Amino acid sequence: MTLRFDAVGLVTADLSASLAFYRRLGLDVPGDAGGPHVEAALPGGPRLLWDTAESVRSFDPDRTPPSGGHAITLAFACDSPEDVDAVYAAFAATGHGGRAPWDAAWGQRYAILTDPDGNAVDLFAPLPAAD
Repeated sequence: MTLRFDAVGLVTADLSASLAFYRRLGLDVPGDAGGPHVEAALPGGPRLLWDTAESVRSFDPDRTPPSGGHAITLAFACDSPEDVDAVYAAFAATGHGGRAPWDAAWGQRYAILTDPDGNAVDLFAPLPAAD
């Protein structure tokens, strides 16, 4: 048997708000159509899945949301360090900032957004090579 990575699932308290957030990041997310489950194909093959908390409790009644921090981090590559700054500024202005952009020791411009459910959404781009 061979396992193949296929999807990342998010449990959301507000499906419409979460879908709008990820659409704004540029994902091609279909409308929620009033259903408790939505899927979006990502470039390269994997999918991002959304399920309402109520839907998940229907098959996992003992589920408790994580506490003390986010449960998952999604990372998005940007074309340039300036793009990291611009995307962060646009989302921070709507209350979704997490950690303002910084030049990370590993050679990337990095920032962290927070989605409507408190999940971390990282933005990054390579820093120009030093002369």
